[in-house]
Amino acid sequence: MKLSLASLALLAASASAFTASPAGRVSTSLNIAPGETKASEKVVQAFADKPEEDPEFDALVKANFPGAINNRDLATRVVELLEEKGFSPSNTLLATSLCADELARVLEDEFVSIYGNNFNLGGLSGFPFAGNTGWGAMSAHVPDNGFCLTIHGPHVGITKDGLIGKVERSGIALVDNCCGSAIAASNYLKGITDGSANINPRIQQFTDFQQGAVQELILPFGKRLARAGERMRELPYALYDSQEVMVTDIVNTGKGSIKQGLAVLGGIQINTAPDQLDYFHPLRFDYYDSDGNLVENMLPYLR
Repeated sequence: MKLSLASLALLAASASAFTASPAGRVSTSLNIAPGETKASEKVVQAFADKPEEDPEFDALVKANFPGAINNRDLATRVVELLEEKGFSPSNTLLATSLCADELARVLEDEFVSIYGNNFNLGGLSGFPFAGNTGWGAMSAHVPDNGFCLTIHGPHVGITKDGLIGKVERSGIALVDNCCGSAIAASNYLKGITDGSANINPRIQQFTDFQQGAVQELILPFGKRLARAGERMRELPYALYDSQEVMVTDIVNTGKGSIKQGLAVLGGIQINTAPDQLDYFHPLRFDYYDSDGNLVENMLPYLR
C-alpha cells in the first residue's frame, strides 16, 4: 500500500507525540500572570480604586483587633518581603483557604490581581477542606523553579459603629451576619455547653457536611468561648487555632512537593462596609525552602 507524503508526515508526527519523555519531573511551567510588571507595581494598581484609610474607623478596628492592618498595607509588606526571596507574578502560584462567603473574595481578589488566578483549598469558615489531596494537586501546578504563596484563615465582620459579627453588605439594607457559618457553629456549641442543644446524629450528612465539620472542629473551644468577654471577637481566633492544626498537618505532609519555596500567610480577615478598606490580623507568615525546611518566621515584619 502506497502512502502519500502527507500521510507519512502525519504518522511521523503521531509517533513523536507518544515518544517517552526524558526521565524526571514533567514540565509544569505556567505563565501564571503574563507580563513583566513587578508585584510591587501591581499592588499599586490593585488598590488604585480602593477607598483611602479612614483614621477614625482604623482606630476602631485596631481597638477591637490589636495587630490588624488594612489590606493595602498587608499586600504592600507581603509583596516586598516575597520579592526579596524571588517571588514574582510569573513564577508564583497563589493558593487560598478562605471562606465561601463573597466577602472573603475581597482579600483573595486583591492578591489574584498581583499574582494571578488562585488555587482554592478552602470551604466554609475558611477550613482547608481540599485537604492533602487538594494540596498535592495544587503543588503540581506551581511553575518549575517557582514558588507558592498560601493564604488562609477565617473571617469576621465589623460594622461602622463597631458591632462585631455583623457587616454592611452592598445592595442589602439590613446589616448581616459575618461569618454566618462561624456564628451557626458557635450557636450550636453554645447549645451544647449550656445543655439546650438538640444533638444531630446526622451531623455528617453530605448535603451539609462542611458545616457539620465546622461544628465538630470547634467543639474543643467550648469553654474558651463561654468565658470570652466578647464571644464574637474571640470566635474567629478559636476558628483560626482549629484551622492552624489542619493547615500545619497538610503543609508538613505535602512539603516534599515544594519547588523553589513556600510562604504561608495565616490570620483573620476583617470584613468592613463597601466604602472602607478591609483588614487582616496576621498571625503566621512562614517561609519554607525547597527542601521543605521552615527557615524564617516573617511575621514580625508585618507588624
